[in-house]
Amino acid sequence: MRTNGVLLAILLVGMAVLTGGCLLVAVGAGAAGTVAYISGDLKAVESRSLADVYEATLKAVEQLELSTTRESKDALSAVIVARDAQDKKVTIKLRASTEETTKISIRVAVFGDETKSRLIYQKIHDNLYN
Repeated sequence: MRTNGVLLAILLVGMAVLTGGCLLVAVGAGAAGTVAYISGDLKAVESRSLADVYEATLKAVEQLELSTTRESKDALSAVIVARDAQDKKVTIKLRASTEETTKISIRVAVFGDETKSRLIYQKIHDNLYN
């Protein structure tokens, strides 16, 4: 019985250590209100139309000097694919949730790059509200 308790305690400590980063991301997401970094993708929601977010995203890509390789947009969604100076693929997906709400997903490279994703998102956000 005591062995089971020790194993359970070790398991709980291990889980806390392994998920500690995820919990910090979730807390940060709650503080920001609409931004979370999950499994290599930065996910955000903006209270702006798809058209507004798309234009802000194109401007951000240009300001960050990313090389656009593909753009596509319809009334419900948009995708912008670009390359950075290290030739890492940057994929930005936009999806209209409502007429005035847009979901954003940003992935840099195959496994994601949180720092670059957050910089790209911040530039998009700045273009929307400044």
